[in-house]
Amino acid sequence: MSRTLWIILGLPFLVFNNQIFAIEGNPALGKKKSETCLGCHGVTGYSNVYPSYKVPKIGGQNKDYLISALKAYKAGDRKHGTMQANSYRLSEEDMHDIAAYLSSVK
Repeated sequence: MSRTLWIILGLPFLVFNNQIFAIEGNPALGKKKSETCLGCHGVTGYSNVYPSYKVPKIGGQNKDYLISALKAYKAGDRKHGTMQANSYRLSEEDMHDIAAYLSSVK
């Protein structure tokens, strides 16, 4: 009976407290993992080379926004061939590491 009680009381805590499973992200690892990002987003003036198009500034961007955007590209909910291809290879941990680094850059 005691075991059942612990399961009944503990399960909702585990299910509804997602902070237990939250990934913080490692900025040092994110710096290395974001080298590909800087090919476009690190260009002065925030425009790419031929064909020239504007790219968003991601340094200093909100961490949660960056993670959300990467997830949306990976899922195909946001459309951009290059971003979809680059995000497809990223794990959840990679996204958090990259976002932790980029959000710290000013």
